[in-house]
Amino acid sequence: MKRIALLAAGLGLCLAAEAADPITLGLNYPRTGSYKEEGLSQMRGALLAIDEINARGGVLGRPLQLSSRNSASRPEKSVANVDRLADEGVAMLFGGVSSAVAIAASKRARERGLLYFGTITYSNDTTGKDGHRYMFRECNSAWMSARVLGQYLNKTMPNKRYFYLTADYTWGHTSESSLRQATGTTDQSQHPGARTPFPGARLSDFRAALQQAEQSGADVLALVLYGEDMVRAMRIADDMGLNKKMQIAVPNLSMTMVEAAGPDIMRGVLGTEPWTWRVPEIEGSEQGKAFVKNFGERYQTHPSSSAAAAYTIVHQWADAATRARSIDSEKVIAALEGHRYTLLKDEQYWRPFDHQSVQTVYAVKVKPRDEVLKDPFRQDYFEIVHRLAGEQAAPTLAEWQEERRSANQPLQLQ
Repeated sequence: MKRIALLAAGLGLCLAAEAADPITLGLNYPRTGSYKEEGLSQMRGALLAIDEINARGGVLGRPLQLSSRNSASRPEKSVANVDRLADEGVAMLFGGVSSAVAIAASKRARERGLLYFGTITYSNDTTGKDGHRYMFRECNSAWMSARVLGQYLNKTMPNKRYFYLTADYTWGHTSESSLRQATGTTDQSQHPGARTPFPGARLSDFRAALQQAEQSGADVLALVLYGEDMVRAMRIADDMGLNKKMQIAVPNLSMTMVEAAGPDIMRGVLGTEPWTWRVPEIEGSEQGKAFVKNFGERYQTHPSSSAAAAYTIVHQWADAATRARSIDSEKVIAALEGHRYTLLKDEQYWRPFDHQSVQTVYAVKVKPRDEVLKDPFRQDYFEIVHRLAGEQAAPTLAEWQEERRSANQPLQLQ
């Protein structure tokens, strides 16, 4: 009888947990548009994290569930999504691939009293001049990318001429500026560039800009584009033979971008990543290895850095809420600030003064096609050619304060 009573009590606890009101997380991501492949990766990473957390009993005895809206990488649409998700009663918001989207959505989230985690938002402005208390960025900044890539380029290709082809919005602007500083190519008369519209660039825009690059006689083509825009530009560059005449560098690469363009076209292209599916092996991360395995079994593909970021955000919010014993935004913020965590690679931490996740960043080079195809999923795209610790890559407090001062922003997050 005692055993039956214990079983009944255990069953009762399980039923109570199932009956508890779920906590809803809001994903504001691009289901359509130039960045839709990165958006799909975010959805997959988030769902895997939610399933894992729920299997362990949820957060504060309540299961997690996901509600999502399509941002289409448009700031105005993303802001409207924040209102819809807030009206549904979500506990927090995350997502984005366009930095303009993340910045606009996070500001509206702050007005609604909700945390916003930037998933893929590399613009310096995200945690720089536009940073605020309710925004946390899991990926690295443009400056962090520029430092690791710049160090590698300066060492392997010193004193070369550059041409910059840049998406005309906040990520493109700060990425170009950061890479120019890191490589000593700020003189635009010696290292010229061209900008293409975002969103909505046409093939003719990319072709005209690439013709300027070809005529410039530059040794390095910095292709400051992302998602489908990068893919379309690379196809044109391949048709023009530019990838054989110039070293192409893409400040922020991703597995899905290389896959869409094809390893033949992308061979030898340099870039940076905050994470690749090979990183857990390099850093000795058992949790990271398990994530790669579980993601591959579920989706029959390796996870990209976009998937890893969304997965990490869900786990980090759940961990902070558990430690705070609350889903209240202010209490979760307090639990996050200064918190160190090791999940999918080596140690990271949420820096209190700007809410940047300080972490190792990697310079990568796309492997030859025959090496790529040795992988069971045919996705072994990246050779890691350089690595830089987060403290060396991230701007200092003094640099951050100067950026805020120049933008007439307070020297503490508000």
